[in-house]
Amino acid sequence: MAAAISTMSMIDSNNMEVDKLTCEIFSILENKFLFGYENDPKLSLTSKNTPNFSNKNVGPGKVRILSIDGSGSTNGILAAKSLAHLEETLCLNTGNSTTHIADFFDVVAGCGAGGILAGLLFTRGKDGSPLFTANEALKFLVKNGRKISSNGVFRRFFRSPTKVFDQVFGELTLKETVKTVLIPCYDLTTGSPFLFSRADALEIDGCDFKLVDVCGATVANRAVEVKSVDGRRKITAVGGGVAMNNPTAAAITHVLNNKQEFPFANGVEDLLVVSLGNGESDSGDGNVTSSPEAFVKIAGDGAADMVDQAVSMAFGELRNSNYVRVQGNEIVGKKQHMIKDERMRKSVAIPEEMLRQRNVESTLFQGKKLVEETNLDKLEIFAGELIKEQEMRKTSILPPVVLKQSSSSPRTSSATTLSTISSC
Repeated sequence: MAAAISTMSMIDSNNMEVDKLTCEIFSILENKFLFGYENDPKLSLTSKNTPNFSNKNVGPGKVRILSIDGSGSTNGILAAKSLAHLEETLCLNTGNSTTHIADFFDVVAGCGAGGILAGLLFTRGKDGSPLFTANEALKFLVKNGRKISSNGVFRRFFRSPTKVFDQVFGELTLKETVKTVLIPCYDLTTGSPFLFSRADALEIDGCDFKLVDVCGATVANRAVEVKSVDGRRKITAVGGGVAMNNPTAAAITHVLNNKQEFPFANGVEDLLVVSLGNGESDSGDGNVTSSPEAFVKIAGDGAADMVDQAVSMAFGELRNSNYVRVQGNEIVGKKQHMIKDERMRKSVAIPEEMLRQRNVESTLFQGKKLVEETNLDKLEIFAGELIKEQEMRKTSILPPVVLKQSSSSPRTSSATTLSTISSC
């Protein structure tokens, strides 16, 4: 009985109406768990006293997570191309041409260029739909990639943010995102990673930041001061790739620890995760000692691979159905095409080739192995899982996600604020 009361209290705390039918459902679940109801006609699902739920799914379903890497050789275009293909597949298979990536994911975590994609695809526009489709986000990165990448060009750009980010986001903040959004940077003030989070922004004014500043922080290659919307708190940020180039583990941790929004997510079996890389960083002629930036990129790649291997290991046998990693092999691309022109590097030529490559699966301490399916095949298979989950939710009794919509008392067990924000 205590378990049922606890569950009811949790739903009530999220301002959800609990009607008579819901009470009956929880009574049935409680009694079936404790005693079984098959021999009690008062509790039978086919009893005259209780509606027939044979066409309903009692299980809450799976939480769908999208994770996008930061640095890489394609400046975010591989991930953007992957998302464009995934969105096109979802549109074709559902017969809905207005489908957006945000419709099929509950959580997005993006670092660097991945953070920009997260903002473009999961921020609410004036009509209520996301600002960008995946194909529009791809075109945005192709056009503006050099301005927003973490190189010398970005230094000049950052002094005039209205050139790119401000034109897209204006005064929009984390509160205007449509789903759970997590975008990392590194806070020099505390010497630890920091996650910009929609969940925290809705609960604490001091954690709500303009998306212009969030995107600037996650790609910054020099220290930038970022203030909250209320102006009372600040962080000193550098790009998220320094500490969290692959934010998949952070996204999973957030979901499993945020019981307010994901009450039934208890383990990897309750998740559907796709992790998108951006190609292996190009170390040039191999003389990395002459380039500190090359060391940072190599470190970021290594950390991203370790996260992939650890997450893959955690999913165990479910990694073939519940977890997909898409990461291109830049070395193969260079051997086949020898593309050195910078204009070609920011085009979709190399990302398209990477998507046609055979997918690589990782196992912790055992390295990587090629599988028969290509990256495109993996994305299409995963699209099928997303659609299956979407259809299941239409008849599900219990919601897997209860997104917070308005601010209330601060939560003391935040899974996102990894560093302490200092006051001005």
